[in-house]
Amino acid sequence: MKNQTTYYKIRKELLISIKQTIPELIKFKKDENKIAFNKLLQDVVPDIRSYIIKRVKTAIQKNHFPKNKYVPNDFIDQLYIETYDNIENLSNEDEFYVWLYKKTNELLDDAITEEEFDDLFFTNIDNYSKQEWDQMEENFTVESDGDLIMNEELTDISYHQNPYTIKDVFLENTESDLIKKIDKALNQEQVNKHVQFILHNLPLQTQNVFELLTKHHLTLEEIAEVSNISITETKKYLDDGRKLLKTSLLNRYNIY
Repeated sequence: MKNQTTYYKIRKELLISIKQTIPELIKFKKDENKIAFNKLLQDVVPDIRSYIIKRVKTAIQKNHFPKNKYVPNDFIDQLYIETYDNIENLSNEDEFYVWLYKKTNELLDDAITEEEFDDLFFTNIDNYSKQEWDQMEENFTVESDGDLIMNEELTDISYHQNPYTIKDVFLENTESDLIKKIDKALNQEQVNKHVQFILHNLPLQTQNVFELLTKHHLTLEEIAEVSNISITETKKYLDDGRKLLKTSLLNRYNIY
């Protein structure tokens, strides 16, 4: 009971401090004083740093992060940037406190997801031979078909009736010449299979953004809201995904 009382006392004092601090943080942002903003944020929620350190350490121990690639300050700095960008929308002290941890988890989870895809696959994307491309896609197709056979609930007929097209990858208003070249060189089935194969190797968040835009016709703003990420992040995921899709198509089929 004593421990519980102490917890609520500390929590109450913390929230009072945050409530008093939020107007100052907003003022520092209006003054474009990022140094003062970050210093005050660090002072009012010092435990967020220890939380990030613990999560990064755990991610390394569980091999989600390679050693020496990430340090806690990477995520602390990004959290401060996100807080600076969103401070006007966080006027309630309870909401602000919870949001900090939610955003921290999102940043770390995104980084973990990024580490889950095969960096080596994309490192060598310029050097695969036509035969290697065909073999990798064949292996992917066999594995995917096997999974679908084992999981009948995943065999949605609408999925097969709505294939990926060149226009999902290239922007019509700026890349019309490339679209024409690829349309001439490849048929619809080849394009669809290649896009599916490359998407399979992309980070989950990138896959999801691309899918929501091309198949479910959400706007970037709507995707950001659904995915709980910023519009800037959403656009970056989409741009990165399209860039890899373009590069792989052009290299695989020698289209220039």
